[in-house]
Amino acid sequence: MTEQSTGIKSITSGKTLTVFLDGDIDHHNARMIRSKIDTKIYIQRPDELILDLSRVCFMDSSGLGLILGRYTKAVELGIVFKVVNPTPQIRKILDLAGTERLIKIEQYQ
Repeated sequence: MTEQSTGIKSITSGKTLTVFLDGDIDHHNARMIRSKIDTKIYIQRPDELILDLSRVCFMDSSGLGLILGRYTKAVELGIVFKVVNPTPQIRKILDLAGTERLIKIEQYQ
C-alpha cells in the first residue's frame, strides 16, 4: 500500500490567506493539515481564507470535516471563507454533502 502524503503551501496577499493542498486528505493526515491551517489563521489573522483544492487527488469524510471545521472557525473569527478549484472528483463529494449551502465554492481554472 502506497501512502500519498499531502503538501500544504500558503500565500498571503494583503489580508487574504490562500492555502494550497496537494495530495490526499484522509483520516491519516487530516489532523496535521487542520493544525497547520489553524496555526496560520491564528498567527496571520486574515480577513479572508481560501482553500485551493486543485491538486487534491482524494478526500474522504475526514477531508470534508476538515473543510467544514475551517469554515466554522472562520465564521467564529469573522473571516470570509471559500473553497476554490476543486477537481471534478472532489467537487462531486462537496456537492453530495451539500457543502455549497454554507461555503462559497469557485472555479478559477
